[in-house]
Amino acid sequence: MDDKAFQREIHDKIKKNIAPVFTGFDMDISWLEASMKWKPLVLVIGGYSSGKSTLINELLGMEVQRTGQAPTDDSFTVITNEGNSLPEEIPGSTLINDPRLPFTGLKSYGQSLISHICLKNVPSSLLEDSAIIDTPGMIDSTTERDRGYRYLDVIGDLAGMADMIIMMFDPHKAGTIRENFSVIRNILPERAGEDRVVLVLSRIDECDNVSDLIRSYGSLCWNISQMTGRKDMPHIYLTYSPKEARLEEKHAEWPQEREELKKKISGSQSMRVNHILENVDRKTAELEMVCESMYRFSTKTRRLLANTFKWALLAALVLFLASFALIKAYFPDQTEGILPDSLFSTELILPATLALLALISGWFWFSGFRFKRLLNQTQHNPESLVSLDSDYRRNIWSRVRNHVLELLRKRSLKQHLLQSRGSLNKVRRFIREDLKKYYSRMGQKNEKLKP
Repeated sequence: MDDKAFQREIHDKIKKNIAPVFTGFDMDISWLEASMKWKPLVLVIGGYSSGKSTLINELLGMEVQRTGQAPTDDSFTVITNEGNSLPEEIPGSTLINDPRLPFTGLKSYGQSLISHICLKNVPSSLLEDSAIIDTPGMIDSTTERDRGYRYLDVIGDLAGMADMIIMMFDPHKAGTIRENFSVIRNILPERAGEDRVVLVLSRIDECDNVSDLIRSYGSLCWNISQMTGRKDMPHIYLTYSPKEARLEEKHAEWPQEREELKKKISGSQSMRVNHILENVDRKTAELEMVCESMYRFSTKTRRLLANTFKWALLAALVLFLASFALIKAYFPDQTEGILPDSLFSTELILPATLALLALISGWFWFSGFRFKRLLNQTQHNPESLVSLDSDYRRNIWSRVRNHVLELLRKRSLKQHLLQSRGSLNKVRRFIREDLKKYYSRMGQKNEKLKP
C-alpha cells in the first residue's frame, strides 16, 4: 500500500463526506490540509542544555545548530533539504506566509514569534523526505524572561503538526523544569498520540559513574510518572555526545542504544499515516459529540414545541366551541341551523378569530418564554445534552463544551427546530465503518513491516 495514495484516499473521503458537517457546525477543517501538507515533521523539545542541537547535528552529519552548556539559540528552526527550490535560510516572515508550508497558522502569534522562527535548507539526504524542528529550551517559570509570545501554545501547535516528537532531558535536571511539566501533563496528551512521543535522556556520559546514571534515570522515571499519573513507563532512550564521551568496555551497549534512537528518528516518515489517522479520529470524535449535543437540544426543542402546541390547540378548540355556543345562544335568529351554511358565515368569524389568537399566543408563549427558559437551563447545564459515562467521553467533552455553548447561543430558533439526525448519522457511519477500515488497513501494513 502506497502511503501517499492512502493519505489521498483518506483526504478525499473526508472532504466529500465529513467536511460539510464540520463547516455546518462552525468547526475548523484546516487541520486536514495541514496534517497532509509538505513533509513528515520531527519536533525536538527539551530544556536548555538537554542535547537537542547536538543530537540534530549528529543525525545530519554536519554542524547545523550551535551547541553549548549555556542557552545558545532562542529560535524555532525548521531544518530540511529542499535543494535549489529554496534559499539556504528563510526568515520567519517568509516562512509563515508560504502557503506550501504548514506554518501559516503561526501568524496569529505576532511579530515576536515571527522574529524567532526561521528555516534552514541544508544538503542532508535524511531531510529530503522529512524536516526537523529545533526549539528554544524550556525554562523554569521562576527564572523566565518575557519571550514576547505564548511559548507553550506554539509548542502545542507544532506538536499537533509533528509526526514524531523527541523530548529530551538533561540528567542533571531530569524533568524538574516547570515548562516540562506543562508540556508532559497538558500539551502532549491534548495534541499528540503517545506513539508519536519519544523520550530521551541525553548526556549520559557526563554521569560520573553507573550509580549516578541510575539515579538520574530513576529520577526522570519518577518525575514523568508524577506528571502523567501513570505507573507504566514508556521506553526512555539513552544518548550522549560521541565527540565528548570516552567509552570504556562497560559502556558497550551505549552505541547500540544510540543507533536504535537514530533509526527511530530516521523512520519518522512511516509515522505520517498514523498521525493523520489519529487526527481524523480525534477531530471526528469531537464532531460527533457536537452533533449529538445539538441534535439532543433540537429534540428537546421540538418536544417542547409539540407540548406547547397541544395546549394551544386545546385552548383554541375550547374558545372556538365556547364562542360558537354563545353566538347560538344569544343570536338564535341569525343561526338557525346547527352548522353554518358556509365556512365564512358570520357566526364562524369570531370563534375562528379567537382560536387563531390562541394558536398565535401559544407560539409567542413558546418562543418568548418556554424556549428561552429551556435554552437558559441548557446553557447552565450543557452536560445534560450528552452521556459522560467514560473518561474518553469526558475528555472529548472538555474540548468541545465551549463550542457547543457558542452554537446554542448563536443559532436561531428555526435552526434548532430544523436540526435533523442526518449529520450525526453521517459522522457515526464514517467513524464506525470508514475509519475502522482505515485502521484495519494500517494494522495490516504494520504487521507486514515487522521483522
